[in-house]
Amino acid sequence: MIADLLRWIGRHGRLALIAGLAAGLALPGLSAAIRPGLPWLVAGLIFLSALRIGMRAAVGNLGDARASLGRVLAMQVAVPVAGVVAMIVAGIADTPVGLALTLALSAPSIAGSPAFAVMLGRDPAPAMRLLILGTALFPLTVLPVLWLSPALGGPAEVAGAALRLIAVIVAAAAAAFALRRRFFPDPSVEVIGVLDGVLAIALAVLVTGLMSAVVPALAGDPMRVLGWLALACVLNFGLQFAARAAGLPPGACIVAGNRNVALFLVALPAATTDPILIFIGCYQVPMFLTPILMGRVYRDG
Repeated sequence: MIADLLRWIGRHGRLALIAGLAAGLALPGLSAAIRPGLPWLVAGLIFLSALRIGMRAAVGNLGDARASLGRVLAMQVAVPVAGVVAMIVAGIADTPVGLALTLALSAPSIAGSPAFAVMLGRDPAPAMRLLILGTALFPLTVLPVLWLSPALGGPAEVAGAALRLIAVIVAAAAAAFALRRRFFPDPSVEVIGVLDGVLAIALAVLVTGLMSAVVPALAGDPMRVLGWLALACVLNFGLQFAARAAGLPPGACIVAGNRNVALFLVALPAATTDPILIFIGCYQVPMFLTPILMGRVYRDG
């Protein structure tokens, strides 16, 4: 009975995300209660994604590794450096908008990108490889951006946060791979369906907690929130469309737009991130709308 319910939720994972967004907006008390547990939810999401994918698919072959490395360098070095240079020329690099764009462009993948690929009916392994490799290389890829944008803080601060995130990803993925190898190395379609349902529920709870920063701002200054939301949507979906136009696989396109901007909240001083807290909250909206709105874009290829 429970397994059947989870498989049904897995088949309708997009509805679970809508429910999470609605709960985050309509139930601020629940959202605030979930917020302290967000790091545990992120770790759990990585564990579930790795359990669903399996080590062989997640690691891939040498060709996959080379392609993933090239994509990480393009997404986390070339694009943000070009963006920062353009913003310096335009004179907006030191503004809140410039800082928000810099953080979003240079951050690694969110933990939920493999789950998004599953919901869109695409192979989650490329997204998982970019999540692992992009986070592992983040302390290095962010250095050129830090050099160009000293307002972001010192390299040691950001690198320390990235190293903590790497530790979480490695521990969660290793535990999941070991569990899968021990109990179901070749899971049936029914087992995969159950895991998809659990993933959808975890994502819904996560988005509920992530909306806790938006609700108070929406009540105080709705037009300001709408402006930040518009910027977040244009950036997120624009990067996905650009990656799709460049011929990248769906999993990589999902990663291109869905970045772990919240990572900088634990890496940078509060004085640096306070002006863009609303943007970080608003950026969760296009993230969790990706499996809902981008289905047609990723239908083929």
